[in-house]
Amino acid sequence: MGAWYWWTIFGMALVTYIPRVFPLTFLEGKKLPPVISGVLSNIPFAVLGALIFPAILYVQQGNLLFGVIGAVVAFTLAIISTNVMVVVLGTIGVLAVYSLLF
Repeated sequence: MGAWYWWTIFGMALVTYIPRVFPLTFLEGKKLPPVISGVLSNIPFAVLGALIFPAILYVQQGNLLFGVIGAVVAFTLAIISTNVMVVVLGTIGVLAVYSLLF
């Protein structure tokens, strides 16, 4: 392995480390305004939605209904229940039954 690989790994580690250490260093002990705190608390949900939505469209080639049914069941179970395992297992169960029937 040449020096280029080590410099690449070092660069990636540095780029990953800097965005994590700056907030810890400069925001430690400070209270954020409620607006910023609210936005930051919703970022994981927004990222999760951005990751999941394309998967809904491409979960099964040529069968968009499969992904839509899974999304509707998952959203419905998520609204009804707060337990993630219920959402995941319920969605898998419904899609398994759908696959058997159609």
